[in-house]
Amino acid sequence: MRIRVVHETAYEYQSPARGLIQMLRLTPRDHDGQHVRAWRIEPTADGRLSRRKDGFGNIVHVFSADGPEESLVVRVCGEVETTETHGVIRGAVERLPDMFYLRESRFAAADPAIREFADDIARSEADPLARLHALLAGVHREVEYAPGGPTHSNSTAAEAFGLRKGVGQDLAHIFLAAARHLEIPVRYVSGYYYRADTPAQEAGHAWVEAAVPDLGWVGFDPCFGISATEAHLRVAVGLDYLDAAPVRGSRMGGGTETMTVRVVVDDVRAQVQAQAQAQAQS
Repeated sequence: MRIRVVHETAYEYQSPARGLIQMLRLTPRDHDGQHVRAWRIEPTADGRLSRRKDGFGNIVHVFSADGPEESLVVRVCGEVETTETHGVIRGAVERLPDMFYLRESRFAAADPAIREFADDIARSEADPLARLHALLAGVHREVEYAPGGPTHSNSTAAEAFGLRKGVGQDLAHIFLAAARHLEIPVRYVSGYYYRADTPAQEAGHAWVEAAVPDLGWVGFDPCFGISATEAHLRVAVGLDYLDAAPVRGSRMGGGTETMTVRVVVDDVRAQVQAQAQAQAQS
């Protein structure tokens, strides 16, 4: 699959803002399941864009602008070739030992309800891979995936599990909390997911990866109750959302800030085939 992404994050400031700094985890890396053909980050304001890597091995761009700026748009566009690996991740940059991902994190801590939920699953499945698939099915069954609702960037796994409803990062945090309670190393993944019925999306996507004996890291998407597929474009990983957030920033002044996000995820080959069929029928 050849996935094309256009991702725009637009800010409007009530009054001119100065000292803008944006941390951008918006650039994917190659691994055995994906190859980056082209990728570009284009801020609309004049400033400096530098590239580095964080402790997880993610590519991080730091954009800074002195201002004053009344608005800012960060536009990302690119194409990535993906292949089906049935969720197994090989050839990725690994900076940390698997056991590091057993650490409890701010947004993925298990409360008594999540611990009870996880223990019920553990009693039904002893095999590590079967247990993870049961956990995947359980989160997908118990928590409604509600894209288009508020982005709960400040919600914890416990809060989202209590609501039984959330966006992608909420379901990922619940999975993380439950799996770590069961002493399974797991990590948060941010990226994009191609859906043939929904090329225009409200935001990027989130799922998880778990360390499985004899397999390595395997992706699980609790939003759809599936293992990660070639339709998943992997960008950044971390203990939770904070480590892999696509955009985080700060500024001086500016008053009230309004942010809007536009994401389009297309399959280039499917588009070409559809155009060819349309021409053949005309």
